[in-house]
Amino acid sequence: MLLRMTSEPEQQSGPVGEPDGFGRLWTPHRIAYIQGENKPTGPGSDDGCPFCEAPRHSDEDSLIVARGTTVFAIMNLYPYNGGHLMVMPYRHVADYTELDDAETAELALFTKKAMTALRKASGAHGFNIGLNQGSAAGAGIAAHLHQHVVPRWGGDTNFMPVVGHTKVLPQLLADTRKMLADVWPESV
Repeated sequence: MLLRMTSEPEQQSGPVGEPDGFGRLWTPHRIAYIQGENKPTGPGSDDGCPFCEAPRHSDEDSLIVARGTTVFAIMNLYPYNGGHLMVMPYRHVADYTELDDAETAELALFTKKAMTALRKASGAHGFNIGLNQGSAAGAGIAAHLHQHVVPRWGGDTNFMPVVGHTKVLPQLLADTRKMLADVWPESV
């Protein structure tokens, strides 16, 4: 556990007690992800799945941007970029092949709507869209299928993520959720 959490830059001494010249931008919110906070304890929907739990609460509390009949769009708590959304079925399924035809169609439609909303709200230039199937493929929560919709802008890979291994997000998730919910299209 981190003992000192701050967003203030700090001068730190090197191995011989000399300042090393690096500023530090602390991102203590990431420790929850690293330590697996809120991860399911097992593969079932009753094993603490946060994606099954989220729709039981208000959109604002769960950061849900839009709800459909079989799927919903939600902000990623650990975003790669500002506006990073996930589209997922309400039903607790792990694999894309387990979706029925209605879920598959609405997942595709909601992905299009997410792109439309992100372009309108933030002027996204492009997107990374994808499913990580299974923990071996990088799925943080492998038991509940979710598709990432990550907005991208020309030049968004700058010195912070490349050198500092840190993303600078310009807006709180709740504010981004509201902005996207306000422009979510009825149709595409």
